[in-house]
Amino acid sequence: MKSRLVKAQNQRVERITTTTLVIGIDIAKEKHAAQAINFRGIVLNNRPVMFSNDRSGFEHLGQTIRKLQKAHDMDDVIVGMESTGHYWFNLANWLVNQGIDVVLVNPMTTKRNKENRDNSPSKNDPKDALIIADAVSRGYYIPFSPKEEAFRRIRVVVTNREHWVVERGRIENRIHRWLDIRFPEYRQAFEDLFSTRSLATLRRFPTPSDVLKLTPERMVEIWGEYMSRPGGVRGKRKAIELLELARHSVGDTFALEEDKWELTHLVDEYERVQRIVDEADEMIEKILPEIPGSELVRSIGASIPATAAILAFGGDLSKLSHGNQLLRKAGLNLAERSSGKYKGQIKLTKRGNSLLRKHLYFTVFHLLSYNQAFQALHAHNIEVKRMTKMQSMMKLIGKLARMLVAMARTGEEFNLDKAQFPLAA
Repeated sequence: MKSRLVKAQNQRVERITTTTLVIGIDIAKEKHAAQAINFRGIVLNNRPVMFSNDRSGFEHLGQTIRKLQKAHDMDDVIVGMESTGHYWFNLANWLVNQGIDVVLVNPMTTKRNKENRDNSPSKNDPKDALIIADAVSRGYYIPFSPKEEAFRRIRVVVTNREHWVVERGRIENRIHRWLDIRFPEYRQAFEDLFSTRSLATLRRFPTPSDVLKLTPERMVEIWGEYMSRPGGVRGKRKAIELLELARHSVGDTFALEEDKWELTHLVDEYERVQRIVDEADEMIEKILPEIPGSELVRSIGASIPATAAILAFGGDLSKLSHGNQLLRKAGLNLAERSSGKYKGQIKLTKRGNSLLRKHLYFTVFHLLSYNQAFQALHAHNIEVKRMTKMQSMMKLIGKLARMLVAMARTGEEFNLDKAQFPLAA
């Protein structure tokens, strides 16, 4: 794998020839800064090019590029910028539509090379643009190529869904806190606080004093306003259990009405956010069939949200040559610091997409609950190879990544009968 990385790096360096104009752009919200150099790193413009983040600014940049090409007899141009924030999206797409090659530079590369030219820790937009141009001339970049429409759509939905999932978790935590203070015994009656019956209870009679005012029959009637089948033996038993817990509750009763007002809004907000998440899930289910390889990822046992995230941030897996490339995109590749006799601790770089990393982890976690092949590997890693459970999980994530890429390249779905991995000592 290392030889492949070296080869790819060499190819990126060879891309910059004597007739290549290298443009580095420091991205900002309103005004960008650009610097131009040749393949040797010689600055070609007398002063930095400052241009606005709109069409007139983009056209000014295009005119400047053409003038520099003509002045220095260059027939090729490559534009580099940092892949941070969202202000670079429109500029990058505009440049691609103009037929100009756009590449992305890792912000860490810019940060660690800012003293190369002037041996100073100073920072400003023109200097950053020059550092980016230098990085591009030495091959420290990745090509930018807009993904297909289906991939872009699924990425937008997955990103937005994650925002609302986080928001839902925040609301759930506040409801948990509310119950810990006002009705700590509530969880003994409702294991799932966010079931339909529980949410109806939190909306209509959330405190012990509210429960004690009702009979079991009346509770079942109220639940019937929110559920199609509220009664029966289970419903009656749940009402009696809740009534008994309320009699012996030690919950705080001060400022109760004011706190109930807060809970009402929390429940309203939870249900609103849950509807948004459900809508996102429906959109994902509609888009997934348009994504190449989605059925292959699903065949291994990945959930629909996990499949969407893997394809949204991993891209077309059939275009990858090795599973390690998917791991690098997720920041799950390993890094070690060593020098001479010193051997440092091996850690995950975590320099990649956190959502992709999260869903690869939870997919393996999910597979370990029912997939016999992964269960056997996990047991072998722990019992024979003496790995910790987390070390085994990381190893299985690598196995999953390699399997996903191999399946995408061959077009073959996961088959448990063929997945009898050799268990070496």
